[in-house]
Amino acid sequence: MQVPLLDLKAQYKTIKGDVLAAVSEVLESQQCIGGPKVAELEEKVAALSDCRYAVGASSGTDAILSCLMSLGIGAGDEVITTPFTFFATAGCVARTGATVVFVDIDSKTYNIDPALIKRAITPKTKAIIPVHLFGQMADMDPIMEIAERYDLAVIEDAAQSIGSTYRGRKAGSMGAAGCFSFFPSKNLGGVGDGGMIVTNDEAFYKRLLIMRNHGSEPKYYHKYVGGNFRLDAIQAAALLVKLPHLEDWSKARRAHAAYYDAKFKNTVVQTPYIRADCVTIYNQYVIRVPNRDGLIGHLRDKGIGCEIYYPVPMHLQECFDFLGYKEGDFPESEKAARKVLALPVYPELTDAMQDYVAEAILSFLQEQA
Repeated sequence: MQVPLLDLKAQYKTIKGDVLAAVSEVLESQQCIGGPKVAELEEKVAALSDCRYAVGASSGTDAILSCLMSLGIGAGDEVITTPFTFFATAGCVARTGATVVFVDIDSKTYNIDPALIKRAITPKTKAIIPVHLFGQMADMDPIMEIAERYDLAVIEDAAQSIGSTYRGRKAGSMGAAGCFSFFPSKNLGGVGDGGMIVTNDEAFYKRLLIMRNHGSEPKYYHKYVGGNFRLDAIQAAALLVKLPHLEDWSKARRAHAAYYDAKFKNTVVQTPYIRADCVTIYNQYVIRVPNRDGLIGHLRDKGIGCEIYYPVPMHLQECFDFLGYKEGDFPESEKAARKVLALPVYPELTDAMQDYVAEAILSFLQEQA
């Protein structure tokens, strides 16, 4: 049996007609940048996120970058974030000319540890970017308390967490802004790159609108040095077809996660820790095992997809050597990088496929005992 880590074709089969019709409508209109589809998606994502405003972006990366630029963050400033994340989080900070300051993660949730943030703050600190990793929101209340005390902006990197909640509040709704990614592998994925920023701050919203259009307002008159951060209408059309299915897809992921949790109970497999006050969307289902690399080989031999999110923490990436960090500086992030493994959890997994994955892991563990 073949079980891929993710099967986008299986999802596409269920909505193919609707997606083709929606994309065709855009092509017939030839209104491919901006327009009613983008505006409709912005309105619906804002509502989903319990926010007043939303701004479509060309990618989740550009969503973060445009937020930093709109806050005026640049050379001489510092931004605190986690080293255990996708590159875009820290990469966007570096691209503004600001300095990335890393803080280690909570060993259970893999999200930034709020208890470590205060000691990383200096007079140069301007913002905190918590990452809601793998579909679960970071512990936001203490983060927001620290930000308020030190007058820092909070940008939620919610690229993997659209629709997730923390103490009843939606991802993206708590900071100055929240940033989503519509990369095809996300729970709400487009047919290419795309992203979205949500906010409750009207002034910030208006700045973002200008920033995503080369800083121009009106046309050819540039208030800021912005970028081409626009979401195209074809992406918006496809996402509008998928959006009504999002909650059911996330429920299916939670059901698959519960199955794995039960299968691996009382074994050496460390299953995801989900806080009681959070609802996760399981963008990834990530386990820890003692012989992670041996298990990877075993699963791949059996045709089972798996992936390491993430094999090298950001503070140990070559491009960040200039920051002066070294191995051992963030032990929880480094430990996670050595131990974590993501399993297939996408909504279209069948019972037989999940049985096959679970039994393959359990048989490997027996061999190792």
